[in-house]
Amino acid sequence: MDKPIIFLISHEQSVLKALQRDIHKRFGNDYRIFCEANPNFALAKLEMWASQHELIALIIADQEMAGITGVDFLIQAHKLHPAAKRILLVERDYTKANPSVPAMMLGQIDYHLVKPWFPEQGLYPALSEFLTAWESSREGGFLMFKIVGPMLNARAHEIRDLLIRMHIPYKYYSEDSDEGRSLLDESGQDGSRLPIAIRHDGRVLVEPSNANIIEAFGGGTQLSEKVYDIAIIGAGPAGLSAAVYSASEGFETVVIEKQISGGQAGASSLIRNFPGFTWGIGGHDFAYRTCEQAWLFGANIVFSQEVTEIRSNGSVHTVRVADGREITTKAVVIATGVSWRRLGIPSLESLIGTGVFYGAAGSEAQAMRGQSVCIVGAGNSAGQAASYFAKYTSSVTLLVRGDSLTKSMSDYLITEIKETPNIHVRLGVKIIDGEGDGKLEAVTIQDRATKKIEEIPTTALFAMIGAEPKTDWLANVVARNRQGYIFTGQDVMENKEGLHRWPLRRSPLSLETSTPGIFAAGDVRYRSVKRVASAVGEGSIAVQLLHQYFSELSNPVIA
Repeated sequence: MDKPIIFLISHEQSVLKALQRDIHKRFGNDYRIFCEANPNFALAKLEMWASQHELIALIIADQEMAGITGVDFLIQAHKLHPAAKRILLVERDYTKANPSVPAMMLGQIDYHLVKPWFPEQGLYPALSEFLTAWESSREGGFLMFKIVGPMLNARAHEIRDLLIRMHIPYKYYSEDSDEGRSLLDESGQDGSRLPIAIRHDGRVLVEPSNANIIEAFGGGTQLSEKVYDIAIIGAGPAGLSAAVYSASEGFETVVIEKQISGGQAGASSLIRNFPGFTWGIGGHDFAYRTCEQAWLFGANIVFSQEVTEIRSNGSVHTVRVADGREITTKAVVIATGVSWRRLGIPSLESLIGTGVFYGAAGSEAQAMRGQSVCIVGAGNSAGQAASYFAKYTSSVTLLVRGDSLTKSMSDYLITEIKETPNIHVRLGVKIIDGEGDGKLEAVTIQDRATKKIEEIPTTALFAMIGAEPKTDWLANVVARNRQGYIFTGQDVMENKEGLHRWPLRRSPLSLETSTPGIFAAGDVRYRSVKRVASAVGEGSIAVQLLHQYFSELSNPVIA
């Protein structure tokens, strides 16, 4: 098969020549590089390549061209080669509005490059990132697992979500497909116990638990009974950040995660407002990178283990997990984040995993190709999910209780939603029912003002209606507010329960809870800023505060 194509379009011959030379120097062995100065001729070539089924990896178009802008050219190019990554080439001019910003917001381009460029700093790292994203979006290549099982099934959804969020390459086959039946035969299974996971080396996991799957690709799920300096509960942005800094500074560190790394951020299709990632970073990619970083520094990361109890005796804390194992630690950082609130409608709760999902299930997007889906919510997460699903589905209906999106959603997302033709926003409605025989087929909504009832046929419903911290298990450990968020720092002293619990003469440190030596970071903390960057910052600050806490342990002052 011929190598994939990188296509360059600019009206400036000097730009084309220099860009082709620099790109060929680094990527010429793996890609064919073509240039064109005339945008009409370039579109004709793209049309010809589409008819010949050529693989187009990147299309780089100059914004300033005769008769057409680079953005408009890339919009037309996308119709011919929808899988190709679209890059806009722009001048660096801080006095003018950058056309890349609205174009990326509206999904018209994927990335931008700036001229003049510096190959080793600005060009090669960027193109490597773009090409990696293109390669990862293609089917084929190495697969860690081949999964066989029912498509619309709660457990099937859990497995797909687990593998996507853990960045593990896999393919899922329905048990009644030709490929599924063939894999069952090859693995010696009769299909009575599903799903099965077939590892790349032929090892077969029958009805695997999450822990079985995690262990099969080298992840840890067993807690070592030993003494740690710091135990971090939760592997979301705050927990992973704390793990990176804790382990890198020489502390014996363990991270205990109920599910898998990433938290709510790990389920986000694209985090666009995280500093340092010009074009955004996928939630699962962020979680994968940070988890690897913590592990490389020596943190022990344990997945699929739920912490059920913390007992404190002075400066010694005992952490117990669901399987009964315990560890002893000098300090604890609680970074368990929040969980999505439930709809509480019995007909829909019974269909969780078979059409009803909580949070943005990126693993389901391609499975919903060509279908209609509904998303409940009005925050940024709901807006991001709507934009993401619109790329695959025929229709996305955003169901909103309020009469506007402006109070809870960022302007760029509102603009993107308005400009996406297959996203429909229904304001002032609430879900009252749902129906389906074994899988979701329709939801029933009611207009809150007119009380009019309407049924909407849909294949899937994604509920994103706010979050709660799920900290009831900490009721006797730390002081919390009525919603369950953990008081820290000055809030401990301003709360009657916290003030009553606090045993020391000094005030709690800024992220310290009502129990000395137990800290909280990220979304689970009262008054926290619900942003990924803020959670990462709190995780790092918690470790700095732990230095101060440890320095005081040898001479505690008791009230």
